[in-house]
Amino acid sequence: MHCNTTYDAAQAGRPGFTPLTVGLTILGFLIAWPLGVAALAYVFFGHRIRGFAEGLRAGFREKTGFGGWRDAAETVRRSGAFAERTGNAAFDEYRRREMERLDAERRRLDQERREFETYVRDLQRARDQQEFDRFMEERRRRQDGPTTA
Repeated sequence: MHCNTTYDAAQAGRPGFTPLTVGLTILGFLIAWPLGVAALAYVFFGHRIRGFAEGLRAGFREKTGFGGWRDAAETVRRSGAFAERTGNAAFDEYRRREMERLDAERRRLDQERREFETYVRDLQRARDQQEFDRFMEERRRRQDGPTTA
């Protein structure tokens, strides 16, 4: 019997209950129980790992003002270390103004990116709070039990 459902191998390693994650969890428990617990934690909380890592990176950027090699290269470029003079004062002045305009645009885009990251974090917090509130409400209803007339 042939099954028409397709299995996406790229989805296999994603968090959630897939045949791969279930198998790895069982194997982890068979080898050593901490590996099984780690696999279960990945299944349940793995979707938050990426957001957590991005949040750490954003926090580091905000606190230090340094976002990695791209920012280091930008600092060197702005310092004039690679500024080339053409010998034409008008063109050099035009180039300088355009570079300043592009730097201002880059700073504006970086600010928009930071604002968007904050917005997405706030949305995730709101979703988490909503799920928690729904859970607590359902739990309260189960504990209250059915009322008899």
